Amino acid sequence: MTIDDVVARMGWADAPDLTVAPLPGGITNHNYRVDACGESFVVRIPGRETEQLGIDRRREYECARAASASGVAPPVAAFLEDAGVLVTGFVLGREPDEKDMSRPQTLSRVAAALRRYHAGPAFPGTFSPFRAVREYLAAAGPRDAPFPGRFGWIMAQAERVEAALGAPPVMRPCHNDLLRANFLDDGERLWILDWEYAAMGDIFFDLGNFAAHLQLPDAAESTLLQAYFGAVTPPTVARLKLMKIASDLREAMWAMVQVTTSALDYDFAGYGHTHFDRCAAGLQDPRVPAWLRDASATE
Repeated sequence: MTIDDVVARMGWADAPDLTVAPLPGGITNHNYRVDACGESFVVRIPGRETEQLGIDRRREYECARAASASGVAPPVAAFLEDAGVLVTGFVLGREPDEKDMSRPQTLSRVAAALRRYHAGPAFPGTFSPFRAVREYLAAAGPRDAPFPGRFGWIMAQAERVEAALGAPPVMRPCHNDLLRANFLDDGERLWILDWEYAAMGDIFFDLGNFAAHLQLPDAAESTLLQAYFGAVTPPTVARLKLMKIASDLREAMWAMVQVTTSALDYDFAGYGHTHFDRCAAGLQDPRVPAWLRDASATE
């Protein structure tokens, strides 16, 4: 489906104030801002074979609605289910820069936003980064994805991490893709965008995923944990650190699927190998044995 098709389906074609403009960013879908009938919208048109990435567009729609009810996501205006097209309200704001995102005040705002939807309405579906890695391997392996030479070692170590973490004591609504580009600051509220990987899961994956994407140093991770839990303990540090490693592996494997399916002009192989390298570096951290030991002590 094209943006012109969406404009027609939404009844915007004859709007006297109609304007359509592509939105920058994003390496999976095609996004547009549409102004029509005195309102502003964001239209997301799925990329090719995104189901191979574990994306369920009906689930995304339901999660986006639930997150909006929690006050952290823009309102959902429409869902064209046959084409997987999601239409949301447009929020005017800016993407925080890396320096801003690492400030204690911003980390406190991030923690508050995460707590809000973690305690909000339930999401459909479940998510595990380790299950996602196995599913990505099943999708990309037969298509000759360019895995690194130490891939077997990485996967063996990931099994140890998964075993140490175990099942989350309580499954909560989770975003599961907290890169900086998915945050929008309007000056008052910190919005979170793009709920296409959202599902019920482990809150520590959200915390570790955010820390991995921002490459937060130890002190900033402690600030995040303090803001979220009110205290920093060895078990919470361990679970965040191990999920940070899991996040880089999931991201690397996501890229391997993109290499074999995406038509977008983007260096997915290079992106994936950057995250494989980061995952391997995390697994070689001398503190890993302590994290594996401490992870199971948290409730």
